[in-house]
Amino acid sequence: MNRLLLFSFSIIFFLAANSQSARPRDLGISIGVLPTGKLNAITDVSGVKVGHTTLISGENIRTGVTAILPFAGNIFQQKVPAAVFVGNGFGKLAGSTQVMELGTLESPVILTNTLSVATAIEAVIDYTLQQQGNEKVYSVNAVVGETNDSYLNDIRGRHVQKADVLRAIEQAGDGAVAEGSVGAGTGTVCFQFKGGIGTASRKLPESMGGYTVGVLVQTNFGGVLQVDGVPVGKELNQYYLRDQLTKKEDGSCMIVVATDAPLDSRNLGRLAKRAFMGLAKTGGIAHNGSGDYVIAFSTDSTLRVPHNSKEKKQTLSLLTNDAVSPLFMAAIEATEEAIINSLFAATTTKGIDGHTAEALPIGKVIAILKKYNRIFL
Repeated sequence: MNRLLLFSFSIIFFLAANSQSARPRDLGISIGVLPTGKLNAITDVSGVKVGHTTLISGENIRTGVTAILPFAGNIFQQKVPAAVFVGNGFGKLAGSTQVMELGTLESPVILTNTLSVATAIEAVIDYTLQQQGNEKVYSVNAVVGETNDSYLNDIRGRHVQKADVLRAIEQAGDGAVAEGSVGAGTGTVCFQFKGGIGTASRKLPESMGGYTVGVLVQTNFGGVLQVDGVPVGKELNQYYLRDQLTKKEDGSCMIVVATDAPLDSRNLGRLAKRAFMGLAKTGGIAHNGSGDYVIAFSTDSTLRVPHNSKEKKQTLSLLTNDAVSPLFMAAIEATEEAIINSLFAATTTKGIDGHTAEALPIGKVIAILKKYNRIFL
């Protein structure tokens, strides 16, 4: 082995051994073929903001909130085109039917735990009603998704408060997004390892419009883990149905897709379906008890729908169906990488009743990927 190659692998193994938060691309794992955005995050889509509130207390509280804002401003008064795709509907995605019916999103997207959905709805209502210009608003469609973090968290205690949700919204920023055991991913479990929040993005070439697709996920599901097509779960001998494992595998995955491409609700729905294909590429199988949802929206300012308008018609300039195909690929790749990013960033967490979710063993994963010739640095 030449010295340069030996040095490269030394860097990889040093990072793997010393930093659970090293992102896969830092370790030479390049998922897909499209280039990422600058941050490789949903915030690469201009205007999108993300905020977390992480709740860790004593031995039992391991939960939180993640807020995704399409843009900084009054979303209720300037609604954005949106769509929802249901991969498996054993979950609670509040506000989904109005998004599906009208094709617009009028609130931040909030992610939290299953029994805190109602609290998050109330917080979003408070946030919306207090905004300037909403003095005569009498109905708010708060969009709140969830996964069940009861394996690590005292979920029955309902420790998430409205103030926690409002804090996540108010602190949302457009920079790098914290991943792993933070926000709504604090108490989640994925592929029998510690799950969490993950994000990634893809940017199309200028010849295809130069559009960006960004994805954020809250991972709490099972299956047979694959990393860049490599059967990592099988190699680690830890996967669904191995020796008829008795550990409960039902969970959920929330996927939020943002793009600056001019897409209406119909094509955003098609984009959301492709994002779910990214989940499948990681080995997820959408268990019977899994709530797997994709929320997709466009930030193109020309497509915003005013809450009150005297105009009876709206003139739109949209991508053709043929022009959307590259975005489909971007959504698949970004979702796959966001899920893997959530696992690489998550840290071993001990919670309620002494339950422990071990972090993905990065060093072993790197060795497996090397065995399959998938490491490039």
